[in-house]
Amino acid sequence: MSFENIDLIEPIRKALKTEGYYRPTPIQKQSIPIILEGRDLLGSAQTGTGKTAAFAIPILQILYESRNNTTPQSSTPQTDRRIKALIITPTRELAIQIGESFAAYGRYSGLHHTVVFGGVSQLRQTNALKKGVDILIATPGRLLDLMNQGYIKLRDLEIFVLDEADRMLDMGFIHDVKKIIAALPQKRQSLFFSATMPPAIITLARTILNNPVKVVIAPVTSTAELISQSLYFVDKANKSALLLHVLKDRSLVTALIFTRTKYGADKLARFLVKNGIRAEAIHGNKSQGARQQALSNFKNRKIRALVASDIAARGLDIDDLSCVINYEIPNIPETYIHRIGRTGRAETAGIAISFCNAEEAAYLQGIQALLPEMIPVVDEHPYPMKEEAPTPPPRSRKPTTSAYSGQYEHRSRRRLHTRRR
Repeated sequence: MSFENIDLIEPIRKALKTEGYYRPTPIQKQSIPIILEGRDLLGSAQTGTGKTAAFAIPILQILYESRNNTTPQSSTPQTDRRIKALIITPTRELAIQIGESFAAYGRYSGLHHTVVFGGVSQLRQTNALKKGVDILIATPGRLLDLMNQGYIKLRDLEIFVLDEADRMLDMGFIHDVKKIIAALPQKRQSLFFSATMPPAIITLARTILNNPVKVVIAPVTSTAELISQSLYFVDKANKSALLLHVLKDRSLVTALIFTRTKYGADKLARFLVKNGIRAEAIHGNKSQGARQQALSNFKNRKIRALVASDIAARGLDIDDLSCVINYEIPNIPETYIHRIGRTGRAETAGIAISFCNAEEAAYLQGIQALLPEMIPVVDEHPYPMKEEAPTPPPRSRKPTTSAYSGQYEHRSRRRLHTRRR
């Protein structure tokens, strides 16, 4: 199925072709027609499945048709645009990336959008709001602040999107979200997306949605089939040397490297730079400008490695990311899923490499219990663990299969999957 089979307007078709998008992902294929019908939607979808386009495309179409069907006598002036769609998301990075998606898909629509988030001066954001916007993307805290100051009024809102709802809960934003929902018009279309559906999220969804259609794609407990995973047992003291060894593989054009702490991210980035690998760190202690600059440099391939703490595990959207490296094993099993989900996105192949020392064995067992198959172990490398490697929990090994559509080749269990040149 291609986007040609979905009833989209010409400005959006043209934008999708400009972006090189021809075939919708499963969540896009299911969600776009439902949203275009005006139905509320409850979506369970992991980041990286094409979720943003699944709601951005139909929102742009609905607002475009509404604006262009307005008679000249009753149309609002260009300078008096009212907020018709609101998207709330938990992090600044996600808000900015959603804004970029609306800019890409809506480039020929004539619709205006802006993004508001905390941690920076509000002047540029309030100036954009004064000029008038059709679509607002916001983080909860700054949105409430600007509402209280009178810069944002939501009385004309038609479409509301709550994105990454479970992450909102994890970050303590749920009370802010409830305050925002209380300020919305009762008559509206609501779209609710969450990677997981714990009871608190289901309860929240019931307060937001009206007779929703449920769409479930890629549950969080399943890793993408297109991601080739590998595991290295290594002593803690040798992890940095092993990382340099792995990065000698030039097919790994870009590497997103995860540490558990902000300090560890900074330290590792400095180590890589010292050893001739262009790298920067990104974490919550960095200023918003520094974070965006690092992310921009990584996307534009001015740097090869981006070292991130887990605050970014659910907030980074990077096209054609060669690999994710778990320099430190996460202590929460679900975090592993979100980390490796940065690669292998939109039905393309990816690589996930994990380093595990003796102290992280318990974390690894939690991850293995979550996965349908064991992570293949790479035994042949220059820095094998001197202590006996941790014994994995008893379970049957299933043979690994390739699902890379010719983009990758499987060398062996003990060697990396690399991109064909």
